[in-house]
Amino acid sequence: MALLITDECINCDVCEPECPNEAISQGEEIYEINPNLCTECVGHYDTPQCVEVCPVNCIVTHPNVTESHEQLLAKYHALITDAGRAPQE
Repeated sequence: MALLITDECINCDVCEPECPNEAISQGEEIYEINPNLCTECVGHYDTPQCVEVCPVNCIVTHPNVTESHEQLLAKYHALITDAGRAPQE
């Protein structure tokens, strides 16, 4: 599953620098998460870092993007490989 930032976002700017996949960016009105880059921090951390730092709890599981832990891990490995970095084990 990818994550989604709801319209309760207050544009506090704390989530974007926490994302190890650079999946978060400023949208027209609020921050947005690119589901093609979001691995819910699988491969990097035990918990999604954006969720950990969000002061208004506006980051939720994306209802239209369901992925298993194994799929998120495969996406992580693909992103790391595409970026030319060695995967962490």
